[in-house]
This record gives sequence, structure tokens and C-alpha cells, in this order.
Amino acid sequence: MGKEQKTNAMRILDSAKIPYKAIQYECDEFIDGLHTAQITGAPVEQSFKTLILQGKTKHYYVFVIPVADEIDLKAAAKAVGEKSVEMLPVKEITAVTGYVRGGCSPLGMKKAFPTILQQDAASFDTIYISGGRVGTTITLAPDDLLRAARAVYADVVRK
Repeated sequence: MGKEQKTNAMRILDSAKIPYKAIQYECDEFIDGLHTAQITGAPVEQSFKTLILQGKTKHYYVFVIPVADEIDLKAAAKAVGEKSVEMLPVKEITAVTGYVRGGCSPLGMKKAFPTILQQDAASFDTIYISGGRVGTTITLAPDDLLRAARAVYADVVRK
């Protein structure tokens, strides 16, 4: 068996000495987080997706929310001190983050953007996030993700 290919997200965790587990799965194209959870056997409620939003000021923000939830744009804007925010168009994801759709990790983007982790994550011992490549999931403690991504908790999903 070949050596595991590290992603930028894994390198960041390694250099910070943050424990994580990488889960590889077969996938040729984008699938949503719900399907990823099914394939990997990850509990859906502990599986999180990474969304990139842009504020009225043209600044970018990273939001990490449960895969089954939708972002509340008003709450998201408030969390980052913007008048309003909107989803980054799919065609711009790679140019802004360096990642492709479905492989966008909150760690290891081209630039470090302000990052918000949905506060519900704090109730779990571990959460599942993208490992930085389609076909790679990382599981780690939410507080470790907070530290590695210099993120903060906030409530930003629709209720």
C-alpha cells in the first residue's frame, strides 16, 4: 500500500501537533456532505461542510456548518460584522480558496480567512470535515479545528 498523500489541511494539523484521523473514500466527482457521511459511515450530525461567503465589503469568510443544515445569511453577516453576506459562486471557489467544490477544507486555503464554526460542533468529541480533496475526510476535536483555523463559534444556521 502506498504512502498516504497529505493535503494542506493535514500538513497544518501535523505542524500544530493536532491529532486527527484521515478517512479516504472512492469518489470521482462532487457529492454533497450527506452522501459523503453515508459513504464514510460518519454520523450526519457530526459531519460539517465548508461554505465560503463574501460580505458587502468584498471580504471573504469561511463558515463550517452541519451538512444537513442551511446557513442563515443574516446570522452569518452578524457573526462577522457585515451588513450582508452571500454565497461565493461555485465557479470562484478554486480561485479564492485553492480548493475545488466538494474538497474545500476550512484549513489550508490560499489565504487565511475569518472562520466561523457552528456552535453546535462544541457538543461533540469529534467532528468530520473535508480533508482538502474530494475523497478525503478528516475527523478531529472541534476545539482543535478552532485552534488550527483560528476560528470562533457562532450560531449561524437556520432554525
